[in-house]
Amino acid sequence: MSFEEKLKELNLTLPDPPKAIASYIPANKIGNLIFTSGQLPLKDGKLISIGRVGETVTIEQAKLAMKQSCLNALSATKALIEDLDKIKSIIKLTAFVSSSNEFFEQHLVANEASELLFQLFGEKGRHARSAVGLNALPLNASVELEMILEIND
Repeated sequence: MSFEEKLKELNLTLPDPPKAIASYIPANKIGNLIFTSGQLPLKDGKLISIGRVGETVTIEQAKLAMKQSCLNALSATKALIEDLDKIKSIIKLTAFVSSSNEFFEQHLVANEASELLFQLFGEKGRHARSAVGLNALPLNASVELEMILEIND
């Protein structure tokens, strides 16, 4: 099943490619590797989740935001390579979670992106991962996600 068919089956749509909000590009191709910049949970140009998880943001809100960040990373990748069926494997995710001092479940927030990638790509979607809690993220976003992917050239 193609990526687009799988996306439809999951009742998801890929957003428009994210625009850089500073001096960087959303994704970069080096050989057969794609490195995405950190993607915030932007939807229609607006953050869907602001603040720290464990304070003003619930874990469920953070999971939805992480899913949006993952879709944004895939959209940035598609803008670069045009066809996501070229993806050979998802190599690594780094999930950043703006967290209160008492929140220790960053891995559960990161799972939202990991599970989505497995649903979309099957075994090609399995990856290494880091889930990092921090005090703040750009624009007061609750989460950010970066991805490294391998493609077939």
